[in-house]
Amino acid sequence: MKVAIVGYPNVGKSSLANRLSGSREAVVHASSGVTRDRKELDSEWNGRTLTLVDTGGVDLDERDDLAREIQRQSREALAEADVAVLVVDARAGVRPGDLDMADLLRRLAIPVIVAANKIDSVRDLALAHDFHQLGLGEPIAVSAAQGLGTGDLLDRIVAVGPGQDRERSAEDPVRLALIGRPNVGKSSLVNRFLGSDRVIVSELAGTTRDAIDLPLSFEGRSLVLVDTAGLRRQAKVGESLEYYTALRSERAVQRADVALVVCDASEGVTSQDLRIAELAMKSGAATALVLNKWDLQADGGAAIGPDELDGERARVNRKLRLRPRVLTASAKTGRNIERILVEAVGLADRSRARIPTPQLNRFLADLTAARQPPSSNNRRHGNQRLKLIYMTQTAERPPRFSVQVNSHALVTRDYAYYVENRMRERYRMEGIPLMIDFVERNERRGREGARA
Repeated sequence: MKVAIVGYPNVGKSSLANRLSGSREAVVHASSGVTRDRKELDSEWNGRTLTLVDTGGVDLDERDDLAREIQRQSREALAEADVAVLVVDARAGVRPGDLDMADLLRRLAIPVIVAANKIDSVRDLALAHDFHQLGLGEPIAVSAAQGLGTGDLLDRIVAVGPGQDRERSAEDPVRLALIGRPNVGKSSLVNRFLGSDRVIVSELAGTTRDAIDLPLSFEGRSLVLVDTAGLRRQAKVGESLEYYTALRSERAVQRADVALVVCDASEGVTSQDLRIAELAMKSGAATALVLNKWDLQADGGAAIGPDELDGERARVNRKLRLRPRVLTASAKTGRNIERILVEAVGLADRSRARIPTPQLNRFLADLTAARQPPSSNNRRHGNQRLKLIYMTQTAERPPRFSVQVNSHALVTRDYAYYVENRMRERYRMEGIPLMIDFVERNERRGREGARA
């Protein structure tokens, strides 16, 4: 059951959504207008599955572009909902904005519930009665801060909603997070992937403030696109609101299978882009960089040209050990949009895949034939050469491998990097965090003996 939570700005919609879902996913701040896009939160009550849709505050008297976008997002949330919850501020009383919203909601063909929020004690219960004049039935007194009345609200939602939950796909979807600096076009790319204006796009940096999960079906595969707030250098993150939005972006990456680091083609791959890519790869996400706004190059604009693109790719390979691919795209024209999704799904599949042991040992043989392992003739080890005896995969998402060697002390950093880089080339693991453990044969026998 999908439940749209709507209302005037700063009435506590996000706080209530967090309380009903038992999470802290929606950004909450004392400032008005923090929520802009609509964010879906999963919840469960009395055996029923609920999808709570937190929306931006709607003031129908506002006429600027951002306000119109927030209004459009709220209307679309209501169009998809089974139940609407109108949140009002009981302490402020009935305001013109509440009356405007009630008038809009009365025209809908779905049940509407009035939640009179900010009733934090029994003494305040009478404040809820003022909202009978909205003409939407008996208001429910709730406190998002204290949790009072939220059980009654959930009971009402389940009672008035449809009798059965919508069916959900049993397939494990690929989680694809779009991250990057502010105003590089993450939300524009998300809308282009979806084929609709699902998230708000503005030339104003910092428009997106939450991590928004959006389902997408692509070539028979289930994906979840995650649009995130822009990440700036830590030294420039000042206000607490920006700190929390950045924190949610980082958590979104930690939950992602694949991270696309969106860069501005007019600037190339900046030092901050490289830091963001490092953050994604350290979190375990398979990663690629996307130079968005490539249409500027085609139009003879300020974007880097094809020759410079080769230089950018070489620079990324030098700076980032995992050697993620650098792709080009244009959210404006749709250039390479499908190619990026194909690459993202491929990255996820390769990160989840298990390579058969016989293949890995053939890879070892080819490796040593192409470059002889290092040797040592020092007093401790004598005249001894490193031998790569056996290789197997021990984990996936991200992949991890174990290489049995004759002596761990003979494994040099240079040769370990050589093995890692050849693996990336052989199995197309560019941008995928992979771990290779070099285990001495005697150490393995010792551990097996201890277990026995």
